[in-house]
Amino acid sequence: QVQLVESGGGLVQAGGSLRLSCVASGRIFSSYAMGWFRQAPGKEREFVAAISRSGVSTYYADSVKGRFTISRENAKNTVALQMNRLKPEDTAVYYCAAAQTWPTARYDYWGQGTQVTVSS
Repeated sequence: QVQLVESGGGLVQAGGSLRLSCVASGRIFSSYAMGWFRQAPGKEREFVAAISRSGVSTYYADSVKGRFTISRENAKNTVALQMNRLKPEDTAVYYCAAAQTWPTARYDYWGQGTQVTVSS
């Protein structure tokens, strides 16, 4: 079992930056691939970024490529999402998730989410 807690969300103007963090507790963090997802009002949850267990491999949705960066510190049980050049369409609840396999489309554990609002 893994517990995930996100933080770092907030209100920012378009063009600004935010850094989301997710702290994991429970099983060994380094044994999980990690991902970030988001869900905007009235829309389905969508993939944002993912990172392998070691952090060597990363993947991004086309909509955030070049603006967002996912990273992890296994010694601190954390995964981060640095978001730059934010746009109003990035407004959503952002969730971190943990997966036991890599590469993967299946995530086994989810956090509660953190709200990101980008004003125009």
